[in-house]
Amino acid sequence: MSTSLMYHAFGLTGFDYVRQSFVAGNIIFDVRPKPKLVRCPECKSQEVVRRGSFERWLRTVPIGFKPVWLCVEAPRVECRKCGCVRRIDLKIAEPRRWYTRAFERFALALTKMMTMLDASALLGIGWDGIKSIFKRHLQRRFGNPSLSGLKYIAIDEISVRKGHKYLTLVMDLESGAIVFVGDGKGAEALDPFWKRLKRSSAMVQAVATDLSIAYISAVMTHLPGVPLVFDHFHVVKLMNDKLTEIRRKIFQELENMPGREVLKGSRWILLKNPENLNKKRNEPERLKEALRFNEPLATAYYMKEDLRQIWSQSDKAKAFVFLDDWIARATTSGIGPLVKMGNTMVKFRFGILAWYDHPISSSPMEGSNNKIKTMKRQAYGYRDKEFFKLRIMGIHESRFILTG
Repeated sequence: MSTSLMYHAFGLTGFDYVRQSFVAGNIIFDVRPKPKLVRCPECKSQEVVRRGSFERWLRTVPIGFKPVWLCVEAPRVECRKCGCVRRIDLKIAEPRRWYTRAFERFALALTKMMTMLDASALLGIGWDGIKSIFKRHLQRRFGNPSLSGLKYIAIDEISVRKGHKYLTLVMDLESGAIVFVGDGKGAEALDPFWKRLKRSSAMVQAVATDLSIAYISAVMTHLPGVPLVFDHFHVVKLMNDKLTEIRRKIFQELENMPGREVLKGSRWILLKNPENLNKKRNEPERLKEALRFNEPLATAYYMKEDLRQIWSQSDKAKAFVFLDDWIARATTSGIGPLVKMGNTMVKFRFGILAWYDHPISSSPMEGSNNKIKTMKRQAYGYRDKEFFKLRIMGIHESRFILTG
């Protein structure tokens, strides 16, 4: 086999082919470095004296299903300039690795098309070998993301394990990348992020978050003056919870009374948007019947629908008037959960109206959360927490499909 073929087949540059052999189903190529590689690994000087040699075995890209090994016979040198005695740098592999850079690239390409377990079976190496390659790759790419260009960020938490185990995520809304993963879901989980953000001198213009008091307080403390934008999904969800509470209370009060059956099974119909009601299942008619049956429920339902209109006003001034009117109707309705919702909207009015200045939301974060859950299910969980965090930070470049 020629040296040229070794270069084109395995990317070997600076090496001469010596011989080949076949042992126990493995293909072994003996190679030696050319004189231009015999230099000091520290100062790169070629003024060196050979001090023995060493043999290094490296796994490289397979030929078909046959494992291929490189047996590299290389000298140890003493540098006349800096005086150090070192092994020469082989270039084709990182120090203390049993595989070449080409093999690493090949393994990473396989992980994009199949599971790590499938890739390890195809290459005939342990699963932990594929994992270590993948983890180092993720560490290089996403281990220390730059925060200097952050303008719009979103903050949210995700449940990762039973027993109230959470991770707090920070997303760059412009790139869609997760730039920070913290343990827990309180304000303390964000402390390392604020330290890095301060060192980066980033000019954050707005922050999207849910209605968590802990996150709101943390943002106000560490980013004073930066607008907070409350995601409309979480605001509407809070109203839906109040509507569910009203329906449940009415349903309990109607025990053994006529009309109870009308409310039975109506929860999801009440929470749906009117345009999404299923006519084949007679959901519009069932909704009308449930609203006709009880006035407080009807009031809460129509208030829920009006709340959605806050984000569709032509400008911030009209939205301000609309929201004030909604709050006034809610707080004077005499319906307990609705009154509480009105008081809550008073406290969070500034973050709701801030959407008109910075039309951002944490909805991209919700999409990433779904991808994270899919990734976790496909892997049947992660024992290595650091690896899991790195996978999350690279989630925006990942595809999740059924394989096999």
